[in-house]
Amino acid sequence: MTALALTAQRLPAAIRQHWRTFAVIGAMVAIWLVAAVSVVRGGLQPALPEGALPAAQARLQAAAAATSATQLKQVSVNNALAMNAAIPIANAANPAAAPFRLASSGAADRLRSLDCLTAAVYYEAATEPLNGQRGVAQVVLNRVRHPAYPNTVCGVVFEGARRSTGCQFSFSCDGSLRRAPMAAHWGRARQVAEAALNGYVYAPVGWATHYHANYVVPYWASSLVKSANVGMHIFYRWRGGWGRPNAFGSRYAGVEPAIAWRGGFGQPLPAEAMSASARDALAAQAAVEAATVGSASVDSFQRAVLRRYEPFRRDTANAQIAERARADVNLSASQRWALSGEAGSGPPQRQLGRNNAAPAAEQPRELQGVRYRWDPAPPGAAPVNAPPPATGGNAVETAAR
Repeated sequence: MTALALTAQRLPAAIRQHWRTFAVIGAMVAIWLVAAVSVVRGGLQPALPEGALPAAQARLQAAAAATSATQLKQVSVNNALAMNAAIPIANAANPAAAPFRLASSGAADRLRSLDCLTAAVYYEAATEPLNGQRGVAQVVLNRVRHPAYPNTVCGVVFEGARRSTGCQFSFSCDGSLRRAPMAAHWGRARQVAEAALNGYVYAPVGWATHYHANYVVPYWASSLVKSANVGMHIFYRWRGGWGRPNAFGSRYAGVEPAIAWRGGFGQPLPAEAMSASARDALAAQAAVEAATVGSASVDSFQRAVLRRYEPFRRDTANAQIAERARADVNLSASQRWALSGEAGSGPPQRQLGRNNAAPAAEQPRELQGVRYRWDPAPPGAAPVNAPPPATGGNAVETAAR
């Protein structure tokens, strides 16, 4: 007790004498405490000035909205495969995600989260191998814990689904939900989703937050870090601090939104999306524009009516077919001859078709007076004298009576 009393008496004097040293020690202890709390709570980013974190998070959420499933380059499948293969997988560490827990949610919320995650796995990867489905489930749960996305499973899965563009998972806005799922595939997807919600981690995709099929090329693919190939899907994570494990600190909300997604999620068909008045206005405008170029007529009320088709005379139709055949550079020689009767540098030929058969006077003498019938003579018909059919042919030639 005497030693403690002496120390208590001398401490104020020591602080006054060495106050700078004590100030530095105090600052270091405060920084250590802040860092420890940040690690325990899964801090989103390294320490930032006051007000900087919300601004940075807002920019990240805007960037996430721009990485929608509909932002695809118009390239062929073969070109897409080559372009995706040309992007190397990053050499940086790709640690496995932490297990996901749903301990805070009630029974109804658990069922909703399971239903939504099953839908994502099914509609995104129903025919993929088991690991491909696990990768999809892992990305959904990674997003739940990332500040760029909603903090519920259903919120992540159906983010942007009420828009025709901007959905984060293409199945939620391309009409796929109008197709009822197949029971066997749905059951397998449900097993994958249930395992993921109970803490199963598919380690190869790490903390990936994006993926796409290898036969398409999104505009955003080059802005992210390519982390894995699993089945037909390529997985990516954010660059920099937002793609590291300590960025995934958002807490699961525990209350899932009640989204009635079955039957198309209320998505209107293109024709349904337009109101009746808007459709009538566009039709009237089209009719007026057509009338100015002479391609419309009027009804009994003298209103302009757009003609949907114009009947062709036979010779006019043949002329247009021949013109299109001559203009189409992709037609083979046999296709062009069949449509136009032109055989390159050779003599003109007649087009195929019954109405273009050569007159009897122009036919070879041995075929004059012979008619062709593609079905056998009806029962009871008088026998006809016919030359033997050509080898390999299926036409029945009968002499005209």
